[in-house]
Amino acid sequence: MAARGPRAPRAQQPLPVIGWLSVGSPESDSTVRLSPFRRGLDETGHIEGQNVAIEYRWAEGQYDRLPALAADLVRRQLAVIVAASAPAALAAKAATTTIPIVFLLGIDPVEFGVIASLSRPGGNITGTAILSTELSPKRLQLLHELVPTVAVIGLLVNPTNPRAEPETRNLQDAASSLGLQLRILPASTASEIDAAFATLAELQLGALAVPADPFFTNRKDQILVLAARYAVPAIYEWREFATAGGLMSYGPDLAESYRKAGICTGKILKGVKPADLPVEQVVKVELVINLKTARTLGLTMPLTLSGRADEVIE
Repeated sequence: MAARGPRAPRAQQPLPVIGWLSVGSPESDSTVRLSPFRRGLDETGHIEGQNVAIEYRWAEGQYDRLPALAADLVRRQLAVIVAASAPAALAAKAATTTIPIVFLLGIDPVEFGVIASLSRPGGNITGTAILSTELSPKRLQLLHELVPTVAVIGLLVNPTNPRAEPETRNLQDAASSLGLQLRILPASTASEIDAAFATLAELQLGALAVPADPFFTNRKDQILVLAARYAVPAIYEWREFATAGGLMSYGPDLAESYRKAGICTGKILKGVKPADLPVEQVVKVELVINLKTARTLGLTMPLTLSGRADEVIE
């Protein structure tokens, strides 16, 4: 029998690739979003760089870039696309009907037209839904509770956000029910954020509400510096604002939401079809209060407010 020669090395299989489509930036996504997402992936046995790869596409707060970024990801024949906002989900859905899509939305995905139903999403898309838009009126109420003598509150609004108009109407109704007036401060660029705070000071507005918007999250440091400079009490959605020096935040547990999105993505990588994965709803919300900032602003935090906080930063 002829001796066998050395066996040819087996060709290494390429890693499955996840596409990450975000309105945000590497800086805004890294800690609060990507870290828990990777943790969820890890729980399903998928570790970036070892047995799965991730291609990142960031719109840097520019919503009009999303369709081109989604199309670029689709051309790369990915295993799954993770859409980290409602506009990103719509862009991904418009770009492909075959590549699985995992979304993370702060609105009702059925009402927004992303899926058919929560229990049976259908098609190639599923994901995680969090309470976000529904919490906006509550943030106004919390701010009013802290500064009850303030009658007019500034509202920072990014007019390029597709959800800006309906959310603003919702907040105006909420303000009216509280006996408050809202002054809209539009800002979709860094210079317009500066101008919005200058207007806030000129009009002597006594408080500010900053809604959830990836552009505002990208400009978190600028917004916090301006809020401190103009000494304006402000409330935000994400805890990262409060932990970085903002006065208060009230919003969903974002880390848990992205961890669940990571688990969902891992299941799809293992062969589960998106249509067979019900949308998971994350209903936990967090109130974070920064007492150090309150003292700097000369505010006395009511016990009725601080006692309800999930975290108080001294």
